[in-house]
Formats: sequence, C-alpha cells, structure tokens
Amino acid sequence: MIRPIMKDPIFLGRKSAPATAEDLYLAQDLRDTLSAHRDGCVGMAANMIGVAKRVIIFDNEGTDMVMFNPEIVKCSEPYQTEEGCLSLPGVRQTKRFRTIKVRYQNEQLQVRLKTFTGWPAQIIQHEIDHCNGILI
Repeated sequence: MIRPIMKDPIFLGRKSAPATAEDLYLAQDLRDTLSAHRDGCVGMAANMIGVAKRVIIFDNEGTDMVMFNPEIVKCSEPYQTEEGCLSLPGVRQTKRFRTIKVRYQNEQLQVRLKTFTGWPAQIIQHEIDHCNGILI
C-alpha cells in the first residue's frame, strides 16, 4: 500500500523500535511507496511512512532491497557530501563513508552481513540515520 510521507520533524527525530515478525508487512508498503516516489527518492525508512520501526528499503544498483534492523558494524573512507530527503525540504551537508559493513535481517528475518560501497552505501547510511532519529 502506498503510504503518505511523514514530514513531522519531531516524529522523525525519535529512534525507531526494533522490527519483529509482526512488521514484515512493512516491506511491501515501503516498496509501494518508494515506487510511487521513484522520480525523487532512492530509499526510505519505515518512519518516513509513519511507522517507527527499524526497517529500510533502498535502491541497490537497480534492485530494491529491504533490511530489517540494519546496523552498521564497520565503515571506512569518510567523505563529505550533500543530501536531500523526501521528508524534509532542502539539501544539507553530511559525512558519509564509502564502504560500510551492515548486519541486518532479510525478509525471512535471517541475519545477514554484507559490505556495500559507493552510492548504495550512502543511501543505507541515510536510511539508518532515519532509524536512529538523526535528521540531516
């Protein structure tokens, strides 16, 4: 289901709770909502659709990937960049890392560990910031 985009900075500034099996439906809601906003958006966190759970979706080089309870466990090669957000107006400076290793659960809630570089890594960092209540 396509959900409205949350724009309340107070809600978005709160840390999201861990996702559970009851939250698996969020994968499809995030897919549908991201697809509806594809022209200006490459990733989303569940709090962007009004659900304060640790679930993200992002464009992983042409394929949408959903992560439950993502956590960055290693990062390297810091750099400065500018990012925008569907939930907030404008563009802001932020620090990101070119390479990150992420521990997460897939849509079967199996724990996975994967390394990402470049653009997908930047998107993941932005969406995990959302889960942590960090607004750029």
